[in-house]
Amino acid sequence: MTTTRRTPSSTPTPPTPRKAPGRRPPAAGQDTDFLLPPPNPAERLSILIAPRDQRRLALHAALTAAGVPPRPEDRDAIDQLSALPSSINTTLQRWLNHTA
Repeated sequence: MTTTRRTPSSTPTPPTPRKAPGRRPPAAGQDTDFLLPPPNPAERLSILIAPRDQRRLALHAALTAAGVPPRPEDRDAIDQLSALPSSINTTLQRWLNHTA
């Protein structure tokens, strides 16, 4: 078995990235992320969410923001907490917001 010694000149060069047709590379100082346009209020759906569902979604968001993402097995507890009056739900969210 013969051993070949690699020299700097025999190092393969990485392939050049291919450009997508019709796209220009970003200019210096430009961000490469493309943000979505803001929603158009005229295109919003006119569906009302029940207060219990609003409290459930708000509780999910508060738990996640506090670093406690809800697990699937937590669904029953969250549903029962969402059935409580809005003042209790507001207090729960306030407590969670203070932990974040």
